[in-house]
Amino acid sequence: MTELSQKQLEANRENAKLGGVKTEEGKAVSKYNAMKHGILSKEVLLEGEDEKTLIEIGHKLRTELEPNSELELVLVDRITANVWRLRRVMQIEREMMTDDMDTDISFGSSNKTLGRALSQDFSNYDTYGKLIRYETSIERGIYKALHELQRIQSVRLGEKVPAPIAIDVDISKE
Repeated sequence: MTELSQKQLEANRENAKLGGVKTEEGKAVSKYNAMKHGILSKEVLLEGEDEKTLIEIGHKLRTELEPNSELELVLVDRITANVWRLRRVMQIEREMMTDDMDTDISFGSSNKTLGRALSQDFSNYDTYGKLIRYETSIERGIYKALHELQRIQSVRLGEKVPAPIAIDVDISKE
């Protein structure tokens, strides 16, 4: 490191000791600072969402998947959280479509078709494309946790289970 960057590093360390939220009230508020839509939130349940429904989904999944150890319970909870997030994505999609179809300044009418809404979004913002990518990522999380849970449960039941396999696929022409 150069002398200047070493000085900057020391100054940064000293400044870091001074800053940050101090009160519990401030910490409770600041944990939502980066949240825009809640799809990737660390919090499973967001303000305004129905806790009873989330708990019911958790109970149903625990009954169906029958976790028998702490690790299995963690995987079921992970599945529950991702199922909840997937429901949130579907709600956001419904709201986006309704909003896009009801508001149409560029076409000069108060109502537009879903096709026009999607066409405008894809050409200007790709919001739906991003939403679909989030949805796909959440679904992958569900299947990953479910497959690992099934593998662990099979081992517990004495079945011979092959190790998980990761396959890299290269579609380049090189």
